[in-house]
Amino acid sequence: MTTFTLTDLEKIIEERSQASSEESYTAKLFSKGIAYSSKKLGEEAVEAIIAANRGDRAELTKESADLLYHLLVVLRASHISINDVMAVLEERTRQSGLAEKASRTEN
Repeated sequence: MTTFTLTDLEKIIEERSQASSEESYTAKLFSKGIAYSSKKLGEEAVEAIIAANRGDRAELTKESADLLYHLLVVLRASHISINDVMAVLEERTRQSGLAEKASRTEN
């Protein structure tokens, strides 16, 4: 079991976002703006779905890592921390998933 966390990845993304875009893929994503990073997030989500539907565990594992990375980039660009997301998840788990979903208001 690894001790690496999403918080660790969030810190790395924060550090690398300050680097030169010639040196860092993360910095390059930030330099291209949130629309570009969001597009990359969507692409990774689709690739994860395809791997899952194929039953390809190794590929799904890799694509999930890409998906989480790109999600954290988009969250950082939106000034949302992983702790903010975890707080929402924590709150939602205080009741059954069906009850929680029923309590949400339509946006």
